[in-house]
Amino acid sequence: MPHLSRITFRRFFHYFFLALSGKETEFTGGSIRKAIFLLSVPMILEMMMESIFAIVDIAYVSQVSVNAVATIGLTESVVTLVYAVAIGLSMAATAVVARRVGERDVQGAREAAVQAIALGIMVAMPVGVFGFLYAKDILALMGAEPDLIAEGYGYTQWLIGGNITILLLFLINAIFRGAGDAAIAMWTLVLSNGLNIILDPIFIFGWGPIPEYGVTGAAMATNIGRGTAVIFQLTVLFFGWSRIKIGIRDLTFRFQVMLNLIRVSLGGIAQFLIGTSSWLFLMRIMSEFGSEVLAGYTIAIRVMLFTLMPSWGMSNAAATLVGQNLGAQKPRRAETSVWKTGKYNALFMGAVSIGYLLFAHEIVGWFTSNPVVTANGGLCLQIIALGYVFYAYGMVVTQAFNGAGDTGTPTKINFVAFWLFQLPFAYLAAITFDLGAMGVFIAITSAETLLAIIAIIWFKKGNWKRVRI
Repeated sequence: MPHLSRITFRRFFHYFFLALSGKETEFTGGSIRKAIFLLSVPMILEMMMESIFAIVDIAYVSQVSVNAVATIGLTESVVTLVYAVAIGLSMAATAVVARRVGERDVQGAREAAVQAIALGIMVAMPVGVFGFLYAKDILALMGAEPDLIAEGYGYTQWLIGGNITILLLFLINAIFRGAGDAAIAMWTLVLSNGLNIILDPIFIFGWGPIPEYGVTGAAMATNIGRGTAVIFQLTVLFFGWSRIKIGIRDLTFRFQVMLNLIRVSLGGIAQFLIGTSSWLFLMRIMSEFGSEVLAGYTIAIRVMLFTLMPSWGMSNAAATLVGQNLGAQKPRRAETSVWKTGKYNALFMGAVSIGYLLFAHEIVGWFTSNPVVTANGGLCLQIIALGYVFYAYGMVVTQAFNGAGDTGTPTKINFVAFWLFQLPFAYLAAITFDLGAMGVFIAITSAETLLAIIAIIWFKKGNWKRVRI
């Protein structure tokens, strides 16, 4: 047994470093478990970097003021609409690039990558101008009080004004993941979020010649970190360090390729607009209970990202496996990959939920000494953690649809779970039946559980295997 353990650990570390190196990008043959591991490790680490930054960011900002924390919550609720577009375009990029790679059509994958980046730029520019000019109005529309707007509108200006870094970072990493270059996507976020973490305290509190910018400094640091990472991504694409290399001759407008990406992305954009607009309205309901309750909710969501992002990483692995194996005409292997990834994700999320149920208030207490903020943030973590196992399968199966290019099915599921169920339930529970913030937390858990059940039933029908992109 000791000898067997040594072999097992040796193999684990061998695969772990192989995953980090990104040397293996062929996932349409061989062991499915190995393929899941090699894709999941860099994707999990990639998402963990994102969630670590979210935690560090809120820890710094919480030292500024309660209004500063609430500003981040309100602004990011609006920015989730930008994320919806970014993720929708990213889903299309991953699906099309993965399908072309599975078909051994590398030129087609390059063409899809260029047109996806062009789409991202065309979307980001007008959104950035609007967000910069109307930052105060956006916060007022979200129910912010005048003193919060005065303190936080600079953060909103910088974050929405610089949304091109969000879109391109998401989009180009999606291209890498579709090609099987998950390690490059991971190192991109290591660079981006590493810079964010270093620059955050410098711009928030001031250092040397750099003045104290307060909460606005957090957005400035974020833009610098993401912008640097985008430059790194473009360098990788043009100098051919990934499976996809873009040359000058590829920088042409290709109407049919762009039209195909738009067609696939529309379902993804609608899917996430439904989900994120639901969170937007939930935040609006939460603002009715005051800045302290809102701050507790914001901290809890940031803490949740620490575990949801790694889970999302495993889900992205499923999307890549589905896309490449469908391109290679191996639908059975694609389906098996999804169920195995779902099982591993559920085991992980189940273990995390136990920690949140036992230590939620202590965890939130790391970020604030305000008892009202701690009480509401802890309650939020505990109630939402009750559905973590369902979230695990829901995320994997939903991403499997997206990886197949069937973005329409998750859109319908999101519409039922979030708009027809979650929002009415949250309003009735929180306002009508006077449960307050707890009503919103219960609505979130119930809706995510419903989404997972519907997604699994629909996935088993197998229509996603016949989608052509």
